[in-house]
Amino acid sequence: MSVEVTLDTLTKKPVMPADNSDSLSKMFEQSARKRGEKIKVNSKNVSKKRKPRSTKRATQVVSDKEQRWLFDPWLLVITVSIIAIGITMVGSASISIADRNNGDPFYYLYRQLIATGFGLGIGTLVLFTPITLWQKIGPFLLLVSLMLLIAVLVPGIGREINGSSRWISMGVFNLQVSELAKLAMVIYLAGYLVRHNDNVRETIKGFFMPMVVLAAVAVLLLMEPDLGATVVISVTALGMLFLGGVKLWQFAVLIMVMALGVYYLIILEPYRLARIQSFMDPWADPFNTGFQLTQSLIAFGRGEFTGVGLGNSIQKLFYLPEGHTDFLFAVLAEELGAVGAVSIIALFSALVSRIFILAKKADRLKQTFSAYLMFGLAIWLGLQAFVNIAVNMGVLPTKGLTLPLMSYGGSSMMVMCVVIALILRAEHETRYKYPLGNALWSRLMGTHLKGSSSAGREKKSGKSF
Repeated sequence: MSVEVTLDTLTKKPVMPADNSDSLSKMFEQSARKRGEKIKVNSKNVSKKRKPRSTKRATQVVSDKEQRWLFDPWLLVITVSIIAIGITMVGSASISIADRNNGDPFYYLYRQLIATGFGLGIGTLVLFTPITLWQKIGPFLLLVSLMLLIAVLVPGIGREINGSSRWISMGVFNLQVSELAKLAMVIYLAGYLVRHNDNVRETIKGFFMPMVVLAAVAVLLLMEPDLGATVVISVTALGMLFLGGVKLWQFAVLIMVMALGVYYLIILEPYRLARIQSFMDPWADPFNTGFQLTQSLIAFGRGEFTGVGLGNSIQKLFYLPEGHTDFLFAVLAEELGAVGAVSIIALFSALVSRIFILAKKADRLKQTFSAYLMFGLAIWLGLQAFVNIAVNMGVLPTKGLTLPLMSYGGSSMMVMCVVIALILRAEHETRYKYPLGNALWSRLMGTHLKGSSSAGREKKSGKSF
């Protein structure tokens, strides 16, 4: 191959023919060196030197529209509405029994208000506590709950009411340990699914280990006995494992085993079998085994469409047992009618739906623990509300489960306030790079708590927070 050589007109030196691609590459390389850039020859991607880290203050990573609220407004409005209606109905439903038992018609109302105040105070502390801290202490909370479940069975420590030992006297109120156990189980399981997600999806061992923990909790609850709380915890755990990616055949086998276990637990205890029989035909013995359900159905019938009016219930006057606790919804249906009953069902449906929406958002942002936590709490809330309402309406056999955020009970109200606060905190961390309270907890713990948001989802920069 021959090469044509020419002479430069000024230097009279031979010049090789120009190669356009090489010349452009050399020119670009020289220009890049002058600009202080780092390039790779013959590469299409050209990367600049990394800029020095900004020394500006920490800023929000939410849009201007999202900066209006520190916490989700929809969740707040729905929760406050349910609590307000619940307190009103507790005062109305308990006025007769409180006057008869304690000489003060507002005795239970005052105690419910105090429990709500304590719950809101504890919930406020939870709002300023990072979600990562709950993830770390999940196993410890579960261990404490197991110890309390054992303690409640010890004579002299546990307090027996209506044949069940479910409470520990704390002086001013009785602590229902099962409520703490439900919360601890959800927090622990959410952390477990984060730590062992691959094992849960792929190995039997990863699926089997949380079932051992669940079995230990269930056995202790059944010894109280408290079948309702056992069913709620078990179904909530199964729902979380299903969302965690458990293989379908493992899930199906476990459901069959648990259903068989519940069946034998029912037929082996005469009082449980009697409840099933009275549920099938409550009018067969309306003054004995079917008394609660028949009185509840009468309350629904008297309420009709618009109700008899707030405070005008007849069934709460010593006819309907536990009208301010387990059967609060029946009193509500009598006084506020179908309009009030449907409104409560709509509020709970909206609450659970909103939590699921927030959980899906956390999952999209790769905040896995927050997502699992919110999913678990939503399942728990929705399931317990459904069971209580269904029992009041005669759709399910009678079971001693309170209506969340509404029924009388200090332990239930305080734990439910913590549940809502955890959800609000988790949602808060999906919108803020530097959430509330992280700096304080960093100083207290002597470690740095990173923001939960990632750089890849930063939106607009707003005021520092």
